Amino acid sequence: MTFRIVHLSDPHFGGMADLRQIRAVEELAPDLDARLIVISGDISTRSRHGELRAAHAFVRELERSAPVMVIPGNHDVQWWWRPLLPFGSAAKYTKYLRYFGPDLAPTLKFPEAVVASALTSHGIAWGSLTTRPRDLAVKGHLPASEVARVKKLFRDAGPPQARVLVIHHNVMRGELSQRMGLAHWRRAQQRLVASGADIVLCGHDHQEDADILADRVVVSCAGTLSRRSRGKRPSVFNRISVDEDSIHVELYRWDEDRLLFRRSDVHTFPRVRRAPAERQRAAAVPANTARPPRIRVRTNPTTITMRMRGEKAELSWMARRLLVL
Repeated sequence: MTFRIVHLSDPHFGGMADLRQIRAVEELAPDLDARLIVISGDISTRSRHGELRAAHAFVRELERSAPVMVIPGNHDVQWWWRPLLPFGSAAKYTKYLRYFGPDLAPTLKFPEAVVASALTSHGIAWGSLTTRPRDLAVKGHLPASEVARVKKLFRDAGPPQARVLVIHHNVMRGELSQRMGLAHWRRAQQRLVASGADIVLCGHDHQEDADILADRVVVSCAGTLSRRSRGKRPSVFNRISVDEDSIHVELYRWDEDRLLFRRSDVHTFPRVRRAPAERQRAAAVPANTARPPRIRVRTNPTTITMRMRGEKAELSWMARRLLVL
């Protein structure tokens, strides 16, 4: 049975949110056949009450279609209350917790999947410091304690269940920004692979992406539902479909003329099954390894293009339906 997740990120309620896109998502959500809707952080712009109230109303509307998982991003953290202090960190999340409950890293379990989350948005903290001043309160940090908690959740999951991890900061380097979302990113990538995740959902970079990490972890990076899309590109959100043997990441791209989101690119990856013993090992896996075959589909009204190990072939509409659906 196919398990589908609608993956949204970075709506930035406040000055940056595009309310036309918000309304379009609300209208489209019931037709996306999602078992879960994920918002991977930056729901606000400055963590103000009005922004968080608007974000909460958006979540309530989406809950009419499917359960919604929300995690905080760097814009949702009142970091100025506890910069660099190792104690009293809860003060940074007071407003967020008021609107979205007591759990900063929630977990939801389904017969087909375990969806866990890890907190990477810590404001100005020792683990996220770099040598670049512009990274202050922007870069994320993936603590070993978060990975250990997630690893146990995934280790206890049943063999058929997909293991999905949600974080805020982008895992792969942004194509346009050329920036990594996580400080100490090589170590963070190794921890993600060692966590046992099959899929990682992230955002932060304001540019969509679908890729594979260390030959085994599919990465879905959703764009933004705001006017701050990277390179002034159309905004994008993703839909992930998990089948028995494959994982599809479908991109829904904003159509400015029609004021709606339209399905565009489809990225297909093989679903890597790990042996139980392998899930229990916290082996450090090199981040830059050879990638397995990936199929990328760009749709238009009549044909699509399939790219696989550099080969290119034109497929008919019927072939596309057989491949993607």
